[in-house]
Amino acid sequence: MAAVFVPAVIAIAALTFAAWLLLAPGSGPGVALAHAIAVLIIACPCALGLATPMSIMVGIGRGASAGILVRDAAALQTLATVDTVVVDKTGTLTEGRPRLVAVEVAPGVDEDSLLAQVAALELASEHPLAGAIVAVARSRGLAVQSPEQFEAVAGRGVRGRIAGVDLVVGAARWFEELGIDGVPFAAALNRHRQLGRTVVLAALRGRIVGLFAIEDVLRPTSVEAVQQLHRLGLRVIMATGDARATAAVVAAQLELDGVEAEVTPEGKARLVAGLQAAGRRVAMAGDGVNDAVALAEADVGIAMGAGSDVAIESAGVMLASNDLRAIVRAIGLARATQRNIRQNLAFAFGYNLLGVPVATGLLQPLTGWLLSPMFASAAMSLSSVSVVANALRLRRTVL
Repeated sequence: MAAVFVPAVIAIAALTFAAWLLLAPGSGPGVALAHAIAVLIIACPCALGLATPMSIMVGIGRGASAGILVRDAAALQTLATVDTVVVDKTGTLTEGRPRLVAVEVAPGVDEDSLLAQVAALELASEHPLAGAIVAVARSRGLAVQSPEQFEAVAGRGVRGRIAGVDLVVGAARWFEELGIDGVPFAAALNRHRQLGRTVVLAALRGRIVGLFAIEDVLRPTSVEAVQQLHRLGLRVIMATGDARATAAVVAAQLELDGVEAEVTPEGKARLVAGLQAAGRRVAMAGDGVNDAVALAEADVGIAMGAGSDVAIESAGVMLASNDLRAIVRAIGLARATQRNIRQNLAFAFGYNLLGVPVATGLLQPLTGWLLSPMFASAAMSLSSVSVVANALRLRRTVL
């Protein structure tokens, strides 16, 4: 706007000077110059230059006081325009404190021995589900040794060697990809998934020998948060690496607009890209390493409070809380800031639309009004004060 506004004002000032010289030659060049200067002063783009950064600065400060940390102005402005929120399940919709609630083993397999081996492998994993298995192993007093070999496969699981034995632990779909038969545990898989549990399988020497059912209950505030997002006119879609049956249970409880299950970290990013290609403005909310790619891909990435370092680094907005309602507050703040910017721009241009015709002397034949540079300077200052005062109202925004 400044690229058009400034040359236009200079042109109007030049035309004002010429018009007074040609149409009112008796007034003299001093009067013509005074009117040209009055135009330049009253149209000085101070208020225009303050309109956006003042609102952004106050908005970011208001957000920080409410636990909403905004990395840059672009993230805050973009957040005001999103129409779709993609959320991770574990730690975002759920409490992020998974508990191992059931262990089932194949005939002839000692449960404690298998649990100790799986815990030893999971000890090196950063996935939140791993901690649930390790916690139970330690509570039973089992010896958890360090693995001889370890590899984490994003979105699938972990594998390695414990006491010379090859062990694979992860999602059922990974075992299908590896060609490991999971039929003996098919019924147990379905039973736990219908209860909304995440199921982890364990295979020794290429044979599935155990099943671990892990439960992570929904946050008490998640239902309310999704309802609030719907009232704001947003679609809410869950993206999770969990099985479809498990994800469907959660989606039904929350009345989500869509669910993508069994997705890898790259799959979450493809989901975001697909929504963007369909014309949606997407915010992605998550807290784990598996969410980092999607957070970076989204129009706005939102890192939840207990997020991993890589998730926080990939996001434009960071929330001090893992409560999903913090996203509602962040969007409310962004929209309030956007409204405030528009109001400031209206103030800035309004003064010019009213003041410039008076400064040029255009209204003098009709009203007799003329504006001296001194009063033009006062009016210009008042416009800047109005913009600053309006921006400061954001400090009282209720989030």
